[in-house]
Amino acid sequence: MPLTHYCDRVSRRQALRLGSVGLIGGLTLPRLLELEAVASTGKAPKAKSVIFLFLEGGPSTIDMWDLKPDAPAEIRGPYQPIATNVPGTLVGEHCPLTAQICDKFTMLRSHSHKDNGHDTGYHYCMTGYKAAFADGQAGGTPNNLLFPSLGSIVSRELGPRGNIPCYINLPDPMSAGGPGFYGPEHAPFVLETDPVQPDFEVRDLRLAPGVNGDRFERRRRMLSALEKSEGSAAGTNRPAVMSTYYEKAYQMITAPDARKAFDITAESDKTRERYGNTSLGQCALLARRLVEAGSRFVGIDNGSWDTHFSQFPSLKEDLIPSADRAFSALVTDLEERGLLDSTLVIMMGEMGRTPMINNRAGRDHWSMTQTVLFAGGGVKPGQVIGATDKRCAYPTTDPYGVEDIICTLFHQLGVDTTKTYYTPLGRPVPICNGGKVIPGLV
Repeated sequence: MPLTHYCDRVSRRQALRLGSVGLIGGLTLPRLLELEAVASTGKAPKAKSVIFLFLEGGPSTIDMWDLKPDAPAEIRGPYQPIATNVPGTLVGEHCPLTAQICDKFTMLRSHSHKDNGHDTGYHYCMTGYKAAFADGQAGGTPNNLLFPSLGSIVSRELGPRGNIPCYINLPDPMSAGGPGFYGPEHAPFVLETDPVQPDFEVRDLRLAPGVNGDRFERRRRMLSALEKSEGSAAGTNRPAVMSTYYEKAYQMITAPDARKAFDITAESDKTRERYGNTSLGQCALLARRLVEAGSRFVGIDNGSWDTHFSQFPSLKEDLIPSADRAFSALVTDLEERGLLDSTLVIMMGEMGRTPMINNRAGRDHWSMTQTVLFAGGGVKPGQVIGATDKRCAYPTTDPYGVEDIICTLFHQLGVDTTKTYYTPLGRPVPICNGGKVIPGLV
């Protein structure tokens, strides 16, 4: 897959591409982990799964969720606010579907942090840690190989539920979405194919043509013997690392329920249209199928939100309607299926956009304010938490940062946020790098 670039010409880091089904355990493992969570927190977790919709590039909060109709034209833009089904709460005119379900989710309008970079901001949001740099210099390419991502932490702490991969990225690898020093067993399963495509099929879920079950099993035994022989001769653990990937692939191929979960064609045309014939819409629908089948953390990477120029036609025609339809359909569908209470849905980007429209009819990077949407998983719905000033430039209430969002996410899953793990060199890396549960949200 070719590297993609942002406006600042920084290449996206490529996450690990091979799949993950988490730990190889018996049916009692998830139950044991759940009991451990209850013991550490004193109560059962509210959420079993997370669907993380990441609007890569930075969504324009001021044009979607926190409009400023009384600001000057060069700030407020061309869009008007509309009423929602929660009295007194307004959203942008191009979010009509979300407006109809505003009583089912909560908007955090005072999210704020200080990283205006794409790769570094993405890394921060996905790990809770500021990016380290391979060359030791700020402004370079971030070294994403140390810190585990949110999904990898969930994989390690909660383990799998059945044969479905515990941690999944779609349609492509999420930047900084890898396992870091946790190791390959907690890497994401990455689709690398978009469910909006007519010929969508998850590769490597079927045996190769001409290979039956017996032949496949013989190949597997031969490979295992070869790995042991090479490992002994070389004195390295590389065969063991590769064996982790092979075992994951084997489990996926031999698990009919996993193949069934990925078969989005089983959904009716009406349901698929409800989510929207867009990448974000179909990924959201597939994510619902995956958490329904037992996945713990599904991260969706949706790009093109870096709107530095001529942003208003793009927002109006493509970006906002896609997010509006996908988010509203996902939340409503989860509720109708009895899954919303156990599934935490979060939609955000690595930053917001500047209050001032630039001379190219776009908005630039602005991490000091962004609205984040939360639904399900024990979140109190129908709220607006926090507020911003008349320009949507800074919070006028207590700001909540990346660490607070992450701490809240893990709290709802029953993950012990006080845990610390150590890198192979002995460096302590706490699961949460500070932060607190956002007051009033859950």
